[in-house]
Amino acid sequence: MTIQQECIGCIIAQSSRVCDAIHANEALTRNIVGFVETSLENADFTLSPPVIAAPLYQQMAHFANKIDLYDTQKVHATAQAEYYMPFLDKTISNSPDTLIALLKTAVVGNVIDLAAEVSFDLHDAIVNVFDTPFAHDDSHRLQVKLSSAQTLLYIGDNTGEHLFDKLAIEHLKHLFPQLHISYMVRGSFIINDVTIKEALEANMDKICTLVDSGVPTPGFVYDLATSAAQELFLNADVIIAKGMGNYECMTPASRNDICFLLKVKCSVVSASLGHDIGSIICKMV
Repeated sequence: MTIQQECIGCIIAQSSRVCDAIHANEALTRNIVGFVETSLENADFTLSPPVIAAPLYQQMAHFANKIDLYDTQKVHATAQAEYYMPFLDKTISNSPDTLIALLKTAVVGNVIDLAAEVSFDLHDAIVNVFDTPFAHDDSHRLQVKLSSAQTLLYIGDNTGEHLFDKLAIEHLKHLFPQLHISYMVRGSFIINDVTIKEALEANMDKICTLVDSGVPTPGFVYDLATSAAQELFLNADVIIAKGMGNYECMTPASRNDICFLLKVKCSVVSASLGHDIGSIICKMV
């Protein structure tokens, strides 16, 4: 997806939220927001929103003298997610349709997004998700693909959400024991996206193969990935790509058998998918 005019205001609003998150003083806030506003005056509308945003976040981190802008928020999101793991594990295990239950568990974690146009309460989302149908439901197509696949590439999104992914992967391994599953993370700190650091802290290496994509953007961009990540992307039998950033960066898709799994949290993605903000999506391409 290429950036739309609405995305410009959204990215500027994100810069203000960064300032609030790091408790920036008035001078630092002016520097950060002013820099973002100026940088976006000549935005390249042939690029995707995550590609546009990535260098801006890098500069915001430089202004703030921080390596990871959202380090504190990521710790909180992880602790918040951990609280719900026993309930979600039990819900998946007791569900008459394990695949649907694990997919909904994975997608509900997608509300943990500090760059979204709108925000959702995690508790409310978890309470309601199992009674909420996918607005676009290709879960059966995904099940057919996974049944015959040998390799699955699961591309993560946000920190905190990665624990929901971990739980989903654990149950995927029981459903499809022939699958070799790789979990791909961002190559550097960007917004609150999951990196190898958070994945290792969650011991995800014990249940799947962890892959550092090398990309600095909040979404997988093939041209920015390491050669190993590119090869895995091309050769995996099936890909599950979590979140709007991956959807924005990978649409139109450059290969088949990608399942986009996300919650719609902005008007631009809503228009692209043809579904309302707040909808949950399981879309195969």
